[in-house]
Amino acid sequence: MAVAESSTEILREHPIIFFDGVCNLCNHSIDFVLRADKARVFRIASLQGDTARKLLAPQSGEPEVWSMVLLDGNGMHERSGAALRVLKRLGGLRGFLGCIGLCFPGFLRDFIYRLIARYRYRCFGRRETCRIPTDDESSVFLP
Repeated sequence: MAVAESSTEILREHPIIFFDGVCNLCNHSIDFVLRADKARVFRIASLQGDTARKLLAPQSGEPEVWSMVLLDGNGMHERSGAALRVLKRLGGLRGFLGCIGLCFPGFLRDFIYRLIARYRYRCFGRRETCRIPTDDESSVFLP
């Protein structure tokens, strides 16, 4: 039990954002979080990496249906719920927008999220390999 409580406390302090490491839209979203997260609260990991393989259920074989995942002290959140909780945690106007967004029904938010996710490679492109963090980013990126 102590291990689970310890993990929960760590995730409360440093939630993990999992993202599609080859998706350009996803990488731009992570750039946004890194700029806004001055306190370096969040930890970042790609869905294709070792951390995701250890902590998450296996992803579908179709990357078009993958979603952003937030793992925090309250559990696992996916799709729009994950994105809005990240905004909420960033605070300020972003946090306010995250709170407002969470007031909308999940099925409606996720419908829009899935629509964007399905076409993100076509609209925004994709990389050949996963993102490699810079020296400044390496302290928040997990393998």
